[in-house]
Amino acid sequence: MWIAVAAVSLVLPLLLGARLAGVPPAVLLAFPPRTEVVAQAPFSAPVFAALAAVIVAVLLVPIGVALRRRPDVPAPGAAARFPAWGWAGIVLMALGWALAWTRFEWAAPLQRHTFLPPWIGYIVTVNALLYRRAGWSYVSHQRGYLLALVAASTVFWWYFEFANRIVHNWYYRGVDDFTRLEYVVFASLSFATVLPAVVSTHAWLGTWPRLQAPFTGLRPLRLAHPRRAGVLAWLLAVLGLAALAIWPQATFPLVWIAPLLVITGLRAAVGRATVLAPLAGGDYRPLVVPALAALVCGFFWELWNWRSLAHWEYAVPYVDRYHLFAMPVLGYAGYLPFGLECLAVAALVPGAGAAVPPGSAPLQAVAVDPARDCG
Repeated sequence: MWIAVAAVSLVLPLLLGARLAGVPPAVLLAFPPRTEVVAQAPFSAPVFAALAAVIVAVLLVPIGVALRRRPDVPAPGAAARFPAWGWAGIVLMALGWALAWTRFEWAAPLQRHTFLPPWIGYIVTVNALLYRRAGWSYVSHQRGYLLALVAASTVFWWYFEFANRIVHNWYYRGVDDFTRLEYVVFASLSFATVLPAVVSTHAWLGTWPRLQAPFTGLRPLRLAHPRRAGVLAWLLAVLGLAALAIWPQATFPLVWIAPLLVITGLRAAVGRATVLAPLAGGDYRPLVVPALAALVCGFFWELWNWRSLAHWEYAVPYVDRYHLFAMPVLGYAGYLPFGLECLAVAALVPGAGAAVPPGSAPLQAVAVDPARDCG
């Protein structure tokens, strides 16, 4: 039942806030939600400096912990040989990248569809790296869960496309001549790679002891009243989403923060474990590793998008300067909470409890029980 409440909590505040702002709900609910170019507030040095200071302050904490705590851990080793299908992933990734960035006349009919090949190649490659490190991977051992992630990922990113109808922080080029059906099909196929890419990268990073060890055995973070804290987090997220619809240029970072608070807040409110539950035992990997996994994927998202024919561009208020590829440099901070959102949603996909790579932080504690969570 709480999943239905979460879905309503993610959509309804945006619709109500937009209505208060004078935007008819029909505009937001049009499908597919094609993005538009909207004039944003110009660059502001004070806003840029303030946001940069907050981001740096947040990042200094895990960086400081990693530099200060360097436990004695075994050197990384290999549990298995790099599989043959991993080489196929590398070839597909390289060919997809080359096709995306070149303009050969013979490849012109394919130029608008170059998002999918490098990302399928990436997912296969990172699973091959995971297999080499752990003797286990989603591709080789949990294909059912991986396919479930594909389906969940499509719905997951369509939500952000819906939210972007309010903030207008990104828009697409090179897709204007797509029919409605083509747009839905090709966009859905592209969106289907998001969760598999981040979750696979998270699992691979989870097999590196020197990355894991500094963030375990720290001071436990326990809440005296977790259910009350969950209700408060959920309420703040709902109000934040409404505020996002009313004042999108002032509150645009909430696109990446509020959904996480809705999911974790509601789970805590109904007495279920959240992706942050290990913090109570002094294990802070669920904060660090998913954020890093999304940042790694974000680098490749922006890199491969940069020179592609069909691509996205950004229109971010106040901070749209100093770009790395097409993304304003401060925009990469959005990938940090996004990684936690990806893991939170992946933990709710049926089969998550069994899809746990050896040596990685488990998902069993937060996996959905269909009889309890969906009834």
